[in-house]
Amino acid sequence: MAKLTLEVPAEVLDAVKLPPGEVEGELLKELAVALYGRRVLPLGKARLLAQMNRWQFEQLLAERRVPRHYTETDLEDDLRYAQGRR
Repeated sequence: MAKLTLEVPAEVLDAVKLPPGEVEGELLKELAVALYGRRVLPLGKARLLAQMNRWQFEQLLAERRVPRHYTETDLEDDLRYAQGRR
């Protein structure tokens, strides 16, 4: 696994109104939702960044009213795959 370290100013971390043990996980979720919403990350990679399963991440997107990026082409591809035609 590649590792990326982000430096966050102490005053920003101090201003986050969450228990210290929840800050990193919540920041990862926020980043994942923002990048997915901007179409920078696909759903599968965004949910991995958020450290959530697909169901949990889709629930989070729904709570945040972030629209799913799912086109007719995606549906056709999924249907072909489900029918055993790739």
